[in-house]
Amino acid sequence: MRHPEAYPHSVTREDLRIPLPDGTELAARVWRPVTDHPVPALLEYLPDRLGDRTAPRDAERHPWYAGHGYASVRVDARGHGNSGGLPGDEYGEQEPADGVAVIEWLAARPWCSGRVGAFGIARGGAAALRLAALAPPALRAVVAVCSTDDPYDDAHHCGGSLLAVGTHARSAARLALTALPPDPRYVGDAWKPLWRERLEAVEPPVHAWLAHQTRDAYWRRGGVREDHPAIRAAVLAVGGWADPHRDTVLRLVEHLRAPVRGLIGPWPHQYPDQGLPPGPAIGFLQETLRWWDHWLKDEDTGVMAEAALRTWMNESVPPATGYANRPGRWVGDESWPSPDVREVHYSLDDALRTAGTPSDDRFVPVRSPQHTGIDAGRFVPAGNAADLPPDQREEDGRSVCFDSAPLPEPVEVLGRASLRLRVRSRARRGQVVARLCDVAPDGSSTLVTRGVLNLAARAGRDLVVEWEPGAVEDVGLELAGIAHDFPAGHRIRLALSSAYWPWVWPQPDPTGFELDPGHSVLTLPVRHLAADAGSAPITFEAPEQSAPLGVRSTEPLTARPERLVVHDVAQGEWRLELDPDPSGPHTHPDGLVHEEHALEAYRIRSDDPLSARTRSDRTIRMERPDIGWDVTVQTRSEISCDATHFTTRDHLRALEGADVVFEREWERRVPRTAS
Repeated sequence: MRHPEAYPHSVTREDLRIPLPDGTELAARVWRPVTDHPVPALLEYLPDRLGDRTAPRDAERHPWYAGHGYASVRVDARGHGNSGGLPGDEYGEQEPADGVAVIEWLAARPWCSGRVGAFGIARGGAAALRLAALAPPALRAVVAVCSTDDPYDDAHHCGGSLLAVGTHARSAARLALTALPPDPRYVGDAWKPLWRERLEAVEPPVHAWLAHQTRDAYWRRGGVREDHPAIRAAVLAVGGWADPHRDTVLRLVEHLRAPVRGLIGPWPHQYPDQGLPPGPAIGFLQETLRWWDHWLKDEDTGVMAEAALRTWMNESVPPATGYANRPGRWVGDESWPSPDVREVHYSLDDALRTAGTPSDDRFVPVRSPQHTGIDAGRFVPAGNAADLPPDQREEDGRSVCFDSAPLPEPVEVLGRASLRLRVRSRARRGQVVARLCDVAPDGSSTLVTRGVLNLAARAGRDLVVEWEPGAVEDVGLELAGIAHDFPAGHRIRLALSSAYWPWVWPQPDPTGFELDPGHSVLTLPVRHLAADAGSAPITFEAPEQSAPLGVRSTEPLTARPERLVVHDVAQGEWRLELDPDPSGPHTHPDGLVHEEHALEAYRIRSDDPLSARTRSDRTIRMERPDIGWDVTVQTRSEISCDATHFTTRDHLRALEGADVVFEREWERRVPRTAS
């Protein structure tokens, strides 16, 4: 990583408050170039607390942008960090409305040229897309990284099935984040009454999420998938093949009417310049500067001469839970869908062979143990050693597999594979899980991509249509997008299962389904092997960032495994424990000590889908020893189920020093309307 000692402009930093129309003030931090001329503004707007939680990340990029001629602005959403007001629903209308007001305020500053760009990662990138869909005139360009345009099908459900992984943990994390107080260093003695107001107002987000189990107006409002035509700002959409939101990039490049370019690397859910596995990292700040200079300064930087979609073509690798750098190469497609990618159909009865299934059976039973999916890997890989799926042979053994013959030549896929399956089900509710694997000559099985279909959602994610027991229907599902090169001599494996815990919540009936391979087809998006012939190589500069903030990190006293699987043989129970943030306390240069601990736990018995249980515990502590300020927030979120309902239990405790200043518990029974 290169940290330049000098920039084209000197940089100043200022903390200020941005007034909203209703009188609420949002906390903002502004890095500006020292110049006599107005400059464009870049906005990063999200709830994640600029004063502490995102301060190290902010220091890597905002000063860099300012040094290259932009006013780079980081703003906390209403009710978070040091901003005023009370927190609202993540997918409500208040947050984007406030964001539009912030854009208008920035555009009117004497130091701003009147042009604004918006950027962010994850929720910050999704916020930028939602702002773009409202089309404020000053917003000219967006960079959205690892973000979703459809929170229902990318973040909370998969193929209409409720995500078990992360639902409780995300709710516990957001409850804790929202319950944190303002910092007295910035708001003075008002921090305590403001904190009390927040604590009284917060609700576990899981309540709203489970109240909407189909893709209804709540989810459509929270994303922009239906609003693609409304976006007028130029969009650079960025993702990683190890990130669950990468299909957003493909959708935006395909459907936006505004100028758009897509970039998908091998990366996890992180900025592409971070150097976290899987790499390789790129000079992402320099790449985005080209985007900003083109759209906000009218400089011809060549960004629109780039291919519409640039992607990293993953080479085949032995299965592992992490790769420092994923072997592969950059490829470019001038449009998406690409004319160099064609659909190739494989009949499950002819082109693929059923592994271990009698050929005279028309219908093949698929009834998986409930712990199928225990080797799925982390839903949102973040660059840790245990993120990615291990060898899939045990998962394949719990599934029904269809293998190709050894490939006579390489097969490169780019895009979304799909399935058309003829299914018979004896149950009213069920699900189909499909995994595409790369099987090497030694038998090792590397996961390439996967997809899920809740059979009750087969007519659409907004509908619930129960199956007529014993009926036969043709159903379709898509797998997540991927770029992968299957080498000659390897086999393509399609593995089908009826369970995938803890990624998706199990259906109440363990019966599974039956499949007619003779009327079922796998379709692969196969890219022409000579598609890049004569094309100039795609290259990027080396990663560059501004100097780090100087946060001192302390190793935790006790280290837990990142990912621990326990099989209780006598009880037939499988337990998965995850430590999503295995780090110790962080001390900031201004003396703030920030520490987080979390543990996620999932359990299920192999023969009982109603035994599924999830729990997440999270503790966040912040301390300023020089003024005697010491606060802690603790949250716990649990979900269990029976055949007709989910039960959620949530707990919030807030402490000042050793004194409990607030404590509340919630318990809800929510009908299983779709999952």
